[in-house]
Amino acid sequence: MSDPRKLPVPSLGPARFRSPLRLSRVAGAGLGRFVPDDTWVRRSVDEPPREAEDELLEKAGPREMLFFDPGAARAAVVTCGGLCPGLNNVLRALFLELHFNYRVTEVLGIHDGYLGLNRKDGRPPLVLTLDDVEGIHRDGGTLLGTSRGPQDVSTMADTLLEWGVSMLFTVGGDGTQRGALALARELARRSAPVAVVGIPKTIDNDVAYCQRTFGFRTAVEAAQNVLHAAHNEARGTPRGIGLVKLMGRHAGFIAATATLAAGDVNFCLVPEVPFTLDGLFKALSARMDDRGHSVIVVAEGAGQDLLRAEAGHEENARDASGNARLKDIGPFLKTELSERFAALGRPVEIKYIDPSYVLRGGPANCEDGLLCDRLARNAVHAGMAGRTETMVGYLNGTFVHVPIERAVSGRRRLDPEGDAWVSVLAATGQPPNMV
Repeated sequence: MSDPRKLPVPSLGPARFRSPLRLSRVAGAGLGRFVPDDTWVRRSVDEPPREAEDELLEKAGPREMLFFDPGAARAAVVTCGGLCPGLNNVLRALFLELHFNYRVTEVLGIHDGYLGLNRKDGRPPLVLTLDDVEGIHRDGGTLLGTSRGPQDVSTMADTLLEWGVSMLFTVGGDGTQRGALALARELARRSAPVAVVGIPKTIDNDVAYCQRTFGFRTAVEAAQNVLHAAHNEARGTPRGIGLVKLMGRHAGFIAATATLAAGDVNFCLVPEVPFTLDGLFKALSARMDDRGHSVIVVAEGAGQDLLRAEAGHEENARDASGNARLKDIGPFLKTELSERFAALGRPVEIKYIDPSYVLRGGPANCEDGLLCDRLARNAVHAGMAGRTETMVGYLNGTFVHVPIERAVSGRRRLDPEGDAWVSVLAATGQPPNMV
C-alpha cells in the first residue's frame, strides 16, 4: 500500500534514456551517486511532526534514467517578478549544467518574464552561449530582464511548442509559479511532452515548502548595514529615533533576521504580530525616557490595519502580479509618532530610511550564490528526468521536489511562538504584546 503522506510528483512518462553524468548507483565507486526515484524526505523534523506537516517529499537530485534524450532536448529559462540578488547566478548555473554535463545543444533565454512568451509583444529569445553567462554571477539584476503579470496561457504554450522547447525553467515567486502551473496544465491538456520546473525566488523568503529562498541572506546582510547606520543616526541627535522600513509584504523574515543580525534594534514590527499605536507609543516612550534614543524596524506589510484611509486609495487595488497594493507604513509611523511626542512636549528627531530597492538590485553574497547553484542544478536534474508541475524546494538541508500546486497553496510566515520571534523579543527587549 502506498504511503498517503507521499506527495506525488507529476511526470511526463517513463524514463528511457541513460544519463550522461559520471555518477554511480552504489557507494564506494569514487563517484557521486544517482538519487533513486523512491527516495523521500520528511517535511517536518519535529518529533512528533505537526499533523499538517507530516508529509514526505521526493528527494531532488540526478537520476540514472532520463525522460529526455539530452542530445535532442532544447531548454528554456525565464525570470519573472521583481529583482532579487542571485538571478544571474541561477541563469549561469542552469546553462552550465545543461551545456557541459548533460550536453544539451541549445538553451533559450526568455526576455522580460512571461511577456517574452507572447510572440506579438515580446522580444525574440536569446540563444545562450558561454560568452553570455561569463561573469554574470558577479552582477545584480538579470541578464534576461523581467516583468510582472500573466500572459495568455494558450499563447505561451503555442510559443514553447513552436520553438521546440522540451523543458522550461521558471524562476520566480508565488505568482510566477502559479503561471507555471497553469502553463504546465495547458501543455498536458495538449499531450505535449514539455517539462515545467520552478525555481523559487522571493526576497521575502515566504515560499511554502522552501526553508530559504535565494537572495534572502544577501538582503539581510545589506539591511544589517542600514540598521547600523540608523543606530548611529539615532544616537547622534538628542532624542533620536532611527526608523527603517524593510521588505516583507506578508512575512517578517527579513525584518526579524536583520534585527537579530544587527543587534541594535529596539522594536521590530512584522505582519504576523499585531500592534496598536497606543501600545507601540507606550513602549517607545519608556525606551526614550530611559535611553534617549531608539531604533525601529518595520516590515512593509506590518500595521496595515492601522493606516488611515488615503485620498483616492483603492482598498482592493492590485499590481500586475495580482498582489494587493499596500499602504506605506513607514511615513505613517513617522508622522504619528512625531505628532504624539510633540503633543506631550517631548519632541523627537526621527530619521526615516527606506532601503527596499537597494536590497534587491545587488549581486548575491557567498551563501546565496551557493544556494542558487544547487537550486539550479537540481532543477535541471528534475527537468531531464521528466518531472513537471514541480518546484525545487530546500528543506532541512535537503533539496526536494514539490508539486507546484502545493507550493502555491499558501505562504511561509514567521511563527509568533517560534524560536526566531522569541529571539527577537529577547534581543530587542520589546514587550511581547503591544496591542
